[in-house]
Amino acid sequence: MASQPPATLPVLYKDLLPLQSTVHGGYRNRPNEKAPFFANVHAVPLTIDEFVHAQRYYPIVFSAGDNPVPLALLGLNEGVNVFVDEEGAPFNPFYVPAYVRRYPYLLARLQPDAEELSLCFDPTSDLIGEGGEGEALFDGDKPTEQLNAILKFCEDFEMSAQRTNAFMAELKNLDLLIDGEVSIQAGDNDQPFVYRGFQMIAEDKLHDMNGDQLRKINQNGILPLLMAHLFSLPQIRDIFGRQMMLGKVPAQMPQPEPASA
Repeated sequence: MASQPPATLPVLYKDLLPLQSTVHGGYRNRPNEKAPFFANVHAVPLTIDEFVHAQRYYPIVFSAGDNPVPLALLGLNEGVNVFVDEEGAPFNPFYVPAYVRRYPYLLARLQPDAEELSLCFDPTSDLIGEGGEGEALFDGDKPTEQLNAILKFCEDFEMSAQRTNAFMAELKNLDLLIDGEVSIQAGDNDQPFVYRGFQMIAEDKLHDMNGDQLRKINQNGILPLLMAHLFSLPQIRDIFGRQMMLGKVPAQMPQPEPASA
């Protein structure tokens, strides 16, 4: 991106600028004990490399639509994150998705037809800025070790995202995804709380696969990922319980927002 941000920015990002030594030579990467930018986010993209760690803490679902992506569910309603307080401080230790740890940086094409990705950042973030505390990003016109580490993390994330895209393409080929729905009866409410707007693996289709198909998805690593997804789903009820404790369950349930990347 040369000067104009993309029309649609990814979750968390409010703006994007290319990081340049000539413009941002005095910028520093600042400490981030809290993450207020994360406090009202109910779902973030997840890579397949994170499934095993992530499934211990929150449900892994797939976004609705024709091009679904894996998502970590942090809350069941728009604007609700049960893992951090309003200032972004964690209630308890939990696995923070790489997507969140990458913020405020991002590899992006500066022009739609560009072949190379450039390191960009969100200029509205308090995690980067000129002067003050933090690690310098440039030493003159040269990147510091801090900046090289950030770039390496972003490059690794992109590679993981490519593997995730290949996994999702295979799921579509196998026709294993179905629209998800969870109904939770809570307390004295006459009507259950119903959550939709996401996709999940159809267990019956998985059970109906023949031996050769199962052997193939086990050998290529897909089956363990599907198991991690399925094992994570009961935590939807755990998150509902946390929302109840925090007083963040709507009195009358509106149609929930579709989970989206």
